[in-house]
Amino acid sequence: MRRASTLRIKLSLFLTYFVFAILLNSVGTVILQVINNYDVSKTDASILEAFKDLPIAAVSFVMASFLARFGFRKAMMSGLAMVTLASLAMPLMPAFWTTKLLFLCVGAAFALVKVSVYSTVGLITQDAREHAGFMNTIEGIFMIGVLSSYWLFGAFIDSGNPHSQSWLNAYWALAAICAFNIAALYVSPYDESSARVKDSKVSDDFCAMLRLMARPMVYVFVISAFLYVLIEQGIGTWLPTFNNEILKLPSAMSVQVTSIFAGCLALGRLGAGVVMRRMHWYPMLTACVLAMGLLVILTLPLTHGITENPLLTWWNAPSAAYIFPLIGLFMAPIYPAISSVMLSALPKHQHSAMCGLIVIFSALGGTVGSRITGYTFDHFSGQTAFYLSLIPIGIILVSLFFFKRETDKIIGAELEEYRKENDVHVLV
Repeated sequence: MRRASTLRIKLSLFLTYFVFAILLNSVGTVILQVINNYDVSKTDASILEAFKDLPIAAVSFVMASFLARFGFRKAMMSGLAMVTLASLAMPLMPAFWTTKLLFLCVGAAFALVKVSVYSTVGLITQDAREHAGFMNTIEGIFMIGVLSSYWLFGAFIDSGNPHSQSWLNAYWALAAICAFNIAALYVSPYDESSARVKDSKVSDDFCAMLRLMARPMVYVFVISAFLYVLIEQGIGTWLPTFNNEILKLPSAMSVQVTSIFAGCLALGRLGAGVVMRRMHWYPMLTACVLAMGLLVILTLPLTHGITENPLLTWWNAPSAAYIFPLIGLFMAPIYPAISSVMLSALPKHQHSAMCGLIVIFSALGGTVGSRITGYTFDHFSGQTAFYLSLIPIGIILVSLFFFKRETDKIIGAELEEYRKENDVHVLV
């Protein structure tokens, strides 16, 4: 594939992932707003995460193995069209049910988009290291979208009137961005032929995805991915509410300060995109997981005993508001790195099916993480909710060890096969 064509494809992937980052990760901001606007409890508001994540899992399970037939570009354009209409409905018909409908559409569309984007990465990269680097870069772009989300919605939130629905005007801008992305994808060239298996049946494609789950490397991976997303969504979704109720920040500032978390995720992934081209993934991710746990233990005690301050500004906010979000810097490389290692170990025609499994278990992890955090926040405290993240952090540390062991077996088997083939060639 020519360099110019590859560049256009990469830019279209960046744009598509960017807008979905804004929409998907607005759920924490929207939860804060619907609690104020529609008089719902924290537990009830947390259902929005399920409306977002369960369609991701369901659509991925049904469609992931078929997307190579349908076409990755068509899938992304279809998802964007669905979300454009849902975004327009938000300011036109403001209600809690409309919000549920929005995230239902966003989740279903993202299932198509994420499988398509991840599968396309395998088509436009040449080796495992380039794959890992580009995966971290595109996930870094995703986090820039998350960062933009907090500032976009923060610009429309009226802190002086918690019941104001001015925040809904942000969806006019999002609908316009989605429409632009559809046009960008339409003019981008795609060669998806290597992702298709000739003469295969639809039922064969679906069964192939299910058979992947029988491989030890795959189920160790999905455990790691599930737990990672559980932590990221649990923290990311409830951090605006944590800032507002525990750290006593104004509503708009609570959302905007959360952008530090997103910024750290973006910086960590973009930086890892460079480092992963030169360094083995396992020691780096192990250090990151240990740093995450240490930051939780050292920072959360600083959040106790904070009183409301009517003169609060960015200059005199509690230190925990700036320190705790730094956890994003350390968690950032984990998800794209393990996803890249997993995909690089498989042939390209299996990437679509594997991406389906990645999306399914990521979505389930996001739903479970948000529900557990929301329930704990509602019935105990925000600090207790975030302390619980230490449990999956510890399990991830263990699962990474087993994931490395399984991937080392694959690499060893490939080297042995190459040696035998080379010996045969020499004898001939």
